[in-house]
Amino acid sequence: MKLYNTMSKKKEEFEPLEEGKVKMYVCGPTVYNFIHIGNARPMIVFDTVRRYFEYKGYDVDFVSNFTDVDDKIIKKAMEESISADEVSKRYIAECKKDMEAMNVRPATVHPLATEEIGGMVEMIRTLIEKGFAYEKNGTVYYRTRKFQDYGKLSHKNLDDLRSGNRSLLVTGEDEKEDPLDFVLWKPKKEGEPAWESPWSEGRPGWHIECSEMSKKYLGEQIDIHAGGEDLIFPHHENEIAQSEAANGKEFAKYWLHNGFLNIDNRKMSKSLGNFFTVREISEKYDLQVLRFFMLSAHYRSPLNFSADLMEAAKNGLDRILTAAENLRFLIANASEKSMDAKENEMLAKTREYVDSFENAMDDDFNTADAAAAVFELVKYANTTADGERSAEYLQGLLDLLVKLTDVLGIIVEKNEELLDADIEALIAERQAARKEKNFARADEIRNELLERGIILKDTREGVQWKRA
Repeated sequence: MKLYNTMSKKKEEFEPLEEGKVKMYVCGPTVYNFIHIGNARPMIVFDTVRRYFEYKGYDVDFVSNFTDVDDKIIKKAMEESISADEVSKRYIAECKKDMEAMNVRPATVHPLATEEIGGMVEMIRTLIEKGFAYEKNGTVYYRTRKFQDYGKLSHKNLDDLRSGNRSLLVTGEDEKEDPLDFVLWKPKKEGEPAWESPWSEGRPGWHIECSEMSKKYLGEQIDIHAGGEDLIFPHHENEIAQSEAANGKEFAKYWLHNGFLNIDNRKMSKSLGNFFTVREISEKYDLQVLRFFMLSAHYRSPLNFSADLMEAAKNGLDRILTAAENLRFLIANASEKSMDAKENEMLAKTREYVDSFENAMDDDFNTADAAAAVFELVKYANTTADGERSAEYLQGLLDLLVKLTDVLGIIVEKNEELLDADIEALIAERQAARKEKNFARADEIRNELLERGIILKDTREGVQWKRA
């Protein structure tokens, strides 16, 4: 299996630190609003990477954080006159709903920055003791020039950065020993959440958060660190500087980055009016379509989002789902006889589609070519499956289709279980019906939910529900 390593700028053979295991860290979103489709791309891409490692038999320890303390969260909290904690908890819950709808599996651990402050303080203390950091008036800075390998991931030279360092600048610029030094800890401002530290009451810088959370949950060395290409510099570069200086060893063996997402060939931005949240897309499409669309191009390529391309993804996904539905129908009506020699031979032929799929995924997770192999299997199933075939042969085709699409996170099995968001929507509709004295509709919704294993309980605090 070959992975493109941003560090070396070439494809490298994957060799895990520990045989049969993969330690993988993916930078998660800052939770101050609904996630947008740009956030969705790394979630879908690296969930698929994880799924393929598991398909190949690896035990994957997959950690993805939530940044739940940040200037944007604080700004949102002030606008709404609520706490930053309330803002982050609300949008973590909303993010998890969207991830579930996109069939993105929960991480092994989803650490929250605010719950790991103690470890961050200790890492900063270590960096100060080793001479890689210094304190000025309650702010702690990292000595960028002290770390000799700074720039090795982004392939940037420190001296060249002097003219283009705006993204690294913070208030208190005159306190820094060097303009490129970045913040590890900053004192609180009025109305901001804050934590105790030896230097000031304040909060950590963004970069130290991931260094500490990765270390706590995966150890000092990991196999894969991943995220969007916008994180290469300065975030991932700074993570390397912090982690390797503090721990004295290589931080991550492989660095994977997905390409940007454009909207109708333009960069997504609120000012251009082409900014879409995942929730908005879900009002027009099943989010399985969004997932399939995201995997229609290689993860390192720029991806253009448009209505036409989403329709193409929907049509492609429908072809796969229709083939699976057809196989299920044929199985239900097929004879129970065992496969004959011809069917054995026909099923053995499907190995070439599996080989094509695996070859594509082994080549730096080429999901576009992997999806093409799935379409070839669909075509084969459509031409060889009919009412004359044995249930065993038909089931063999269906099992294989399910197995390959599961790697891509595409659900072709019938799943009658309602998502939490769907249940909440039906409960809201029932409440509205009751308010309008449409008790027939309210009872209809209750019975529909009951048939699908959802039990409602009306209380003074509102409607409570549980799965039977």
